[in-house]
Amino acid sequence: MNNLALFGWNSNLFQLKQASSYSHLFHGRVSTVNKTNYEVVSESGLLFCELTGSLLFGKSSFDLPCTGDWVIFQPFDDDKGIIVDILPRVRTLYRRKSGTASDKQAIASHIDKAFIVQSLDANFNPRRTERFMVQVMEENIQPILILTKSDLKFNRQDVADSLKHITSQAPVFFTSIHSTASIVLVRESIRPGETVVFVGSSGVGKSSLVNALCEQTVFLTSETSTATGKGRHTSTRREMVLMNGSGVLIDTPGVREFGIAVDTPETLEGIFDISGFAGSCRFDNCTHVTEPGCAVKDAVNNGILEPDVYESYLKLRKESWHFSASEHEKRKRDKSFSKIGEEAKQIKKR
Repeated sequence: MNNLALFGWNSNLFQLKQASSYSHLFHGRVSTVNKTNYEVVSESGLLFCELTGSLLFGKSSFDLPCTGDWVIFQPFDDDKGIIVDILPRVRTLYRRKSGTASDKQAIASHIDKAFIVQSLDANFNPRRTERFMVQVMEENIQPILILTKSDLKFNRQDVADSLKHITSQAPVFFTSIHSTASIVLVRESIRPGETVVFVGSSGVGKSSLVNALCEQTVFLTSETSTATGKGRHTSTRREMVLMNGSGVLIDTPGVREFGIAVDTPETLEGIFDISGFAGSCRFDNCTHVTEPGCAVKDAVNNGILEPDVYESYLKLRKESWHFSASEHEKRKRDKSFSKIGEEAKQIKKR
């Protein structure tokens, strides 16, 4: 038997379930998404579930269950079931779908904290951290920066300087799987019932960190490549595991490129810690590019704001604006198609 409170079940989710037409049925949480079925953790154990036809053919791929979703299901065998409803998502981590302008993909839902994992080797890149920070904070998920492989030789001051613009919003842990004390500190930051998603590029040690936190091998890992100095990619899907007496961990495959899916580009000023400068600009609608009296550009010119941080801010703001505009056009187009469909139904009734 599983205690679903350890997996994050709470009174808010109970209220959401009561609003469903299927509130009399069983509920559980999606732990893994496979090609043809979903692994669902329920009070009675792990079930392999499929979708009803109305969900499978009546929803877009974006709305189908993702890892972390809470669902309502009807069991029909000892370890099988049919998902009949999906509870509304909150604090969902998204990314822009590869090869698209405005489509976004749900990575995991009902997330409390996001561990943004960077390794202290040649793979270290503050610009990647900023990307993840933007998306995580857009969804009101608490970001925490995990710097792995701290047993390697690195310049701690250089690392601190490169991250100082974001560390006021994200606690930082220096970790090594060879240092039990560093792992204990991270483990203590996860409360029972909390859900933590691990994000980062390939080879930074996400799976190794999950194994260390769980004190057992739950995900396969591989040795660092001698040719590239990077860890080989091992995670191939998003999976959820339960820590002993603590929270839920969701490991995700490493990504080479993480496209942001942000509808409010204005929030980037706060994330990049430049809102204090922006408030002193001569113009309220300053874009911080060509306007005279721009306090942000003055901060760059005076060495107060790092040029790399400023350039990254402009790049991500442009990407965010592009996504936001494309998303707006897509919604407008979908609304027009919906209106045409309703008009067609009315004509048919006549």
